[in-house]
Amino acid sequence: MGLSNLTKKFLICAFSLCTVSSFAQEVKEEGKVVFNPHWFMQIQGGASHTLGEASFSDLISPAAQVTGGYQFSPLFGLRAGVSAWEAKGAWASPSTVYKYKFVQGNVDAMLDLSALFCKFNPKRVFNAYGFLGVGFNHAFDNDEAVAINAQGHELRYLWNDSKNFIVGRGGLGANIRLSDHVFVNLEVNANALSDKYNSKKAGNADWQFNGLVGFTFKFGKTYKKTEPVYYEPAPAPAPKKEEPKPQPVVKEEPKPVKVEALTENIFFVINSSKIKEAELGKVNSIVDYLNKYPNAKVTITGYADVQTGTAAYNKTISQKRANAVAEALKAKGITENRINVDYKGDTVQPFSTAEENRVSICIAE
Repeated sequence: MGLSNLTKKFLICAFSLCTVSSFAQEVKEEGKVVFNPHWFMQIQGGASHTLGEASFSDLISPAAQVTGGYQFSPLFGLRAGVSAWEAKGAWASPSTVYKYKFVQGNVDAMLDLSALFCKFNPKRVFNAYGFLGVGFNHAFDNDEAVAINAQGHELRYLWNDSKNFIVGRGGLGANIRLSDHVFVNLEVNANALSDKYNSKKAGNADWQFNGLVGFTFKFGKTYKKTEPVYYEPAPAPAPKKEEPKPQPVVKEEPKPVKVEALTENIFFVINSSKIKEAELGKVNSIVDYLNKYPNAKVTITGYADVQTGTAAYNKTISQKRANAVAEALKAKGITENRINVDYKGDTVQPFSTAEENRVSICIAE
């Protein structure tokens, strides 16, 4: 059965409305995935090797490390933690291996190598990092070395009971993504200590190498997506009118001079809506303009940078920045009906840097 004429007309109208609606608003820029600072924790276990005069396998010991840290940006983080368990030394002739214990506190500066070379991507499976740091090593329970020395094998740097050492360290690691918050962790690191660490004099630093496997846990929101920015398409040009017929030349009165609009960008420091002393001259410039042109009005639009804070907080701080400029104008005698206030939060970023986007843009015309 065919459609009735009324039904056909309804469908045509509906299709036309949908078509017009689809062009009424178009996406100017899709929302972006941006980094969000966050805390993290690593739990690792594995094996360590203390360089010495014995076979590689004879100088392998168990090792463990627990760290906590903060990722400030896609590239840089800082962590602090404790590594501990056992280290070994060796007397060459007769070949004798001895053990001692240690606890070591570490502070490491971290660099995300994957973000450095491949840009930030929270969904990347393999994420490599490097680090450099310092540590404080407390070694103890050196009874086996003391016993070897008592047998007539002189250990030139023998220490009893316990001894403390400053450590320089560095290494490479990788986090393999299981979810946004859980990663399998692999790490190798090298620790350089005083020549006295293994009780033997060698004329160079003592080295301890660690190979570790564990998990990295990230807390809170590690990234966020900005809202898309929309714009209204420009209207179609009006049809060209017919040229009027020539008219007698009539002397015209001079037209009024068009007043140029004034734009002032008033910048704020991070997490603040207080107008800086250096920006007060811009407020005075707006006041002078409005006093000079009594019919002019000013529109104040507040913004916040997307790299700092949550969307809700940024919306609030952008409103406060716009209101702060409005109140400053009112205090200088500009009436409220000549001031329009708007705010965008972090949904619109008018400038290319985070510092510039902490701003109230004022347009007087």
